[in-house]
Amino acid sequence: MALQVGLVGLPNVGKSTLFNAVSQAGAEAANFPFCTIDPNVGVVPVPDERLTRLSTLAASAKTVPTAIEFVDIAGLVAGASKGEGLGNQFLAHIREVDAICHVVRCFEDDDVIHVSGSVDPARDIEIITTELALRDLDTVEKRLDRANRSARTGDKALVAERDALAALRDHVGDGQVARTFTGELDPTIWRELGLLTRKPVIYAANVAEDELGTDGDGGDNPHVATVRRIAQDEGAEVVVIAAQVEAELAELDGEDRAEFLESLGLERSGLERLIEGAYALLGLLTYFTAGPTEARAWTVPAGSTAPRAAREIHTDFERGFIKAEVIAFDDYDRLGSEAAAREAGRLRIEGKDYLVADGDVIHFRFNV
Repeated sequence: MALQVGLVGLPNVGKSTLFNAVSQAGAEAANFPFCTIDPNVGVVPVPDERLTRLSTLAASAKTVPTAIEFVDIAGLVAGASKGEGLGNQFLAHIREVDAICHVVRCFEDDDVIHVSGSVDPARDIEIITTELALRDLDTVEKRLDRANRSARTGDKALVAERDALAALRDHVGDGQVARTFTGELDPTIWRELGLLTRKPVIYAANVAEDELGTDGDGGDNPHVATVRRIAQDEGAEVVVIAAQVEAELAELDGEDRAEFLESLGLERSGLERLIEGAYALLGLLTYFTAGPTEARAWTVPAGSTAPRAAREIHTDFERGFIKAEVIAFDDYDRLGSEAAAREAGRLRIEGKDYLVADGDVIHFRFNV
């Protein structure tokens, strides 16, 4: 599945710097089967040491990581819901993404002017959330108008739909995000509405290089603490980054990159932690296929059955699914090969009801 994360943020918060770093990191990824898709889309391979190890053990000719797309959504300012700045373009793009990464400025720098005159993460988050909620309110009101007309027939289902939409309108109209709405609404209607404030959010707290803290925890930065409190109330994720550091990392590889990270007290880059946070937020997992031709990683929602996971490779795999031959990555790694895992009884035959686990190495049998 193609995972898309939309980068949003006010001017001068570091969003463009982060996106440029993302784009550079994607451009320099070896053996990755994508090139530039759009000027505002950066495609980045998802780092996974397990895939590298599998490729070595299986003597694969090619290694293909799974990918994440970062979409740079420009032009959000106060009034975007009414078309201010590039508001309409912004809102059109954001409807297509799976999750929103809200870049929040958490650094003080007199040389970088803040659009609102001061650094205040709570205010900045509220500005963007308000713009999204206002656009959602407009969307819900239009759908409610249609529902009101339909409900005049007295049909119980249509009346229930109208009442649920009215409750949703009141909820969003009170300044609350659609994610926290607890009323019952048909899943089809949710999809058709495509509400912006229903999308999962991960906050990227952008700090100065010397404020990254221990392995990117933000240290004692009070602005990061503010973002964490807001995220906790919303059930959102937080990743602390230094966009300028990510820009420098994007130009390094190998030992130079490792040494730079070590000098900052980091085990992983902010981009890697951001990707991990997005996977956790969306409830995704990775399984692998491995052989002499290629070793490849695949992304599926947690709770996917074997046939659903097979669909990622090809719809025929799902349609004609017979069985899945499964080896846990730890067993494959310890025993050294598929043949050794089979001999040791660590290769399992699973059927249609099997729920794929993170790290499974799978060979699908199918017939169409």
